[in-house]
Amino acid sequence: MHHRLPLCLLLVVALLIAAPLGADPLDDGPYVFHTGTQTEAQWVCSGKVEKRAIADDGRVEPVCGSVPALVLDRAPAIAPDQLPQPRRWAAVSDIHGQAGLFLRLLAAHGLVDRDAHWVWGKGVLVITGDVLDRGPQQLEALWAIYRLAQEAALAGGRVEMLLGNHEIMVIVGDLRYLNPKYQHVANLLGRSYDQLFAADSELGAWLRRRATLLKLGDTLFVHGGLHPRLANGNFDLAALNAAFRARLGATREALHPDPEGEWLLGAEGPTWYRGYFEPERATTTQVDALLAIAKIKRVVVGHTTQAQITSLYGGRVIGIDAALKNGERGELLIWDRDKLWRGLLDGTRSPLASSDDAP
Repeated sequence: MHHRLPLCLLLVVALLIAAPLGADPLDDGPYVFHTGTQTEAQWVCSGKVEKRAIADDGRVEPVCGSVPALVLDRAPAIAPDQLPQPRRWAAVSDIHGQAGLFLRLLAAHGLVDRDAHWVWGKGVLVITGDVLDRGPQQLEALWAIYRLAQEAALAGGRVEMLLGNHEIMVIVGDLRYLNPKYQHVANLLGRSYDQLFAADSELGAWLRRRATLLKLGDTLFVHGGLHPRLANGNFDLAALNAAFRARLGATREALHPDPEGEWLLGAEGPTWYRGYFEPERATTTQVDALLAIAKIKRVVVGHTTQAQITSLYGGRVIGIDAALKNGERGELLIWDRDKLWRGLLDGTRSPLASSDDAP
């Protein structure tokens, strides 16, 4: 199956990819902040700050940059812990500021139209974290996901973004992977970059309402993975997500006397775990125990980059970080008609590659 990418979307993608990396003129925004009953949007336009008050209808008209008009969500809700099995779903991970490539991939497989609007009806798209850091279009990617979630909901579908370790790093002020462009933006706006995503910002509040784990029918999505220790007790998805949200933004010092929080946000927690790919690898017996206690058939993870979307442990684990973050290629995991596919950048579908050397 082949799709020809419309000229209009090619132009949009070209503009996004050509976004400056700190060179003048610098355009970025909007960053939206709430103070009491007032809402203000801020942009950097050709290196200068522009501010606009936002009316009660929540509409944010573009002043500059690549982000189109937005309507703020006036009835925000906490992201779900689980959803029923849809007829079709897709998943992508580790966008890392590559908005142009992300939208091109969605368009190639018919999730969005030539203007990057949702056209996948009741389908469900899951982004398993790490939209932030590295690339130069992270704000464009975040607002695109925010907008597509609204459009999908109106069509009976869903777009759900989970938290990855890089969202958490930015929230706590660990900016070591931040694209240099954004440090310049933060300096101009007069806030440290993590404060551009503080709880008083629209995107900061939105990120704090996201889930860390999502069960979609018989599949569980998480950024890093499920450590085998999670099979040792009651697997309470809602409690795990709530515990994670309660500790977002906590410093390492604050977490030190909190063993559960220190573990959840640490190397063995759901956003950092790499034990399906790196030593000491989880065994097939341990993975089976996790699937049994979570009542799922498979777990879909990002975080650990593969050459392509890969099936591990006999299909029990699917790794979907296919290096989109490098800005050159990327893949979409597609569930359609009870079968899993690799969705390639040219719009074709390919069977999953398998790596069944699990212990």
